[in-house]
Order: sequence, then structure tokens, then C-alpha cells
Amino acid sequence: MRVGAPREVKDNEFRVALTPAGVYELVQRGHFVMVERGAGVGAGISDGEFQTAGAALVEGPESIFSSADLIVKVKEPQPQERARLRPGQLLFAYLHLAADRAQAQELMISGAICIAYETVTSPFGGLPLLTPMSEIAGRLAPQAGARCLEKSMGGRGVLLSGAPGAPPAEVVILGAGTVGTQATMIALGMGASVIVADRGAEPLRRLSARFGCAARTIFSTPTAIAELVRRADLVIGAALIPGAAAPKLVSRGMIAGMKAGAVIVDVAIDQGGCCETSRPTTHSDPTYVVDGVVHYCVTNMPGAVPRTSTFALASATLPFVLALADKGLGALRDDPHLAAGLTVVRGAIVNASVAAALGLAFTPAEAFLKA
Repeated sequence: MRVGAPREVKDNEFRVALTPAGVYELVQRGHFVMVERGAGVGAGISDGEFQTAGAALVEGPESIFSSADLIVKVKEPQPQERARLRPGQLLFAYLHLAADRAQAQELMISGAICIAYETVTSPFGGLPLLTPMSEIAGRLAPQAGARCLEKSMGGRGVLLSGAPGAPPAEVVILGAGTVGTQATMIALGMGASVIVADRGAEPLRRLSARFGCAARTIFSTPTAIAELVRRADLVIGAALIPGAAAPKLVSRGMIAGMKAGAVIVDVAIDQGGCCETSRPTTHSDPTYVVDGVVHYCVTNMPGAVPRTSTFALASATLPFVLALADKGLGALRDDPHLAAGLTVVRGAIVNASVAAALGLAFTPAEAFLKA
């Protein structure tokens, strides 16, 4: 199979979907791998390393999109990339379609077969291709929040750890899953006072067992969230419904009641965000202010640490990339966990959560896999 890894073009996105080690494995299995020149430079991987591993280096993305059978990316294809996709071409990347109707419709028009990293499942439970980036985003969230709390960034001028004679910042984390757990670890390490809210008793028990009384936990209700947000210096949105739009846990009215200069880091922004006032931002223009509250809603947070993120992600995706390259659609028929990532197939939405979120018709994937 012809496998292509184009250079990412999303704002300040420096990750790359394949590493030289992954290229080498594909080539050893007889596949032809194309990597766009400069695709790995931002992650500290030179063109020479890809070439030594056996990749063919190409200028620009055109030849990759025009000839590759399988396109492997990190972030969702941007408009100019979506226009290059071909009917029947395999696309394997993060898509996050539940909050992106325009992308969904253009992927449908393309006729491509689109597999979303974020809904591929594991036989042991969980989302193995979302987890590595969720871990990194969770660890970055308190760092981003700490910067935004600085006065020069529009924040309250509060240090997360506090200082002798001054209390630490109050950090509220909405969600006790992967992002929330990692954010809790870093925020506690930075000396903050942390409280985590979740609607599930089991996630709260796991978090409490890990951190003990260092992190306070509370069952998530609208009343509880309203009070927590009102007192918070930093709110981290970490709620997830796999494949679906994120729940809107923080209303516009709650934002208006927050402290002036408080900060929201909405890690769930890829899926639409946890706050009614959240809208996507970029690394080049990461924040905006609503009712005196600083919002940080960067949609590709792990892109801030592209080398770490590239190797963590590529290690997780490689077994699935190899299966797709070896078997094509047969890999989806053989592996229901990979098939769970199927989102758009030849003009149809085959993920029920995405279809419901966007108000589009749903077609079961089985209709295509059996064909």
C-alpha cells in the first residue's frame, strides 16, 4: 500500500503522524511510504532520518493526497486538505467531528473512508489513541492556567502555589477521567488547592485512592458546579463523552459570577467545550476574555510539546497503521476496536454520536464492512 504522511498545516501544529521507526516497519512489510519534506522538523525529526528509514521525501502535499491509499495525519484535515481527499481513500487522524459540521460535510463529499483516532477502542476498555494526548493535555492544562493567571496575561495575578502568608490558588477540575486525573497530578505538584467534580462515583473513587485527601472530590451537579466556579481562580474543563459533543457544564451566567481575572482552560474544546462561552483558539492567539474571565481554548494543546506528543502518539497508532496498510478495509472487518473509529464512509456518517450531535443521518458501519 502507498502510505502518506503530510506536514500538518493547522496553526502552530508541529507534530507528525509517523516517526522514522514507524516508517521503517512499514517499509519492511513492503509498503511505499511518502513523507512531506519538513513534516517532522518541528518535532525534532529531520528529513534525513525519514529518508534513512526508507521514506520517499516529497515536496508539498499534492502528490501525497493524489497517490496515497492511506493518509496518516495528526489533526483533522484543514479545508485545503479536505478538498484533496479522493473517494475510497483511507484517512486516519483525529477528527472531532461532533463540534465541526463543516468538516463532516466536506469529508462526506470527498467520498473518503475516515477513521478517527479518538473513537478507536481497546479490548481492555478505554480509548487507546485518545489517551496519550489526553494525558499530555491534562498535564499542560495547569501550566497554561498558571500562565494565564499572571497579571500580564489578563489574570488575577495569583500564583498557583501561593507563598508564605498567601494562600494557594483554588483550582476546580470538571471531570475525573484521563485529562482530569493528569491535571490533578500537576496542579497538586504545583502547590494548588484542588477540587475535582465528576458525575460518576467510580472515577471519583479512583482519583481519591490515588491522591488521598490532597485532592478534594465532589459529585457533579449544576448547583455544585455553580458554587465551585464562583470560588475558583482556575477552572479546567475535562469532561468527555466519547465521540459526542462535550456537555455544557458551565453556563454564561456562571461565568458572569466568577472572580475578575479568573481563568478557564477548556481542554474539551475539540468536542465543543464544557463552557457556553468557549470557542476554539490557537497557539498563536490562545486567549480571549468574557465577563472579565480569561478563556484558554486551544484545540491542539499537545502541539505545544510536539516532540513528546509525536512519539507518544505514533507509538500508540502504529499497530493500527500497520494493520490498515497490510489489510486495507480488511483490518476494519477483522478488528472491531479499530472499526469503532470509523466515522465517515463514502459519504455517510457511520458514528451514531457524531450523527446525533450534528443532526445528520446515521448509517450503520456494518453496511459498508460487509460489502
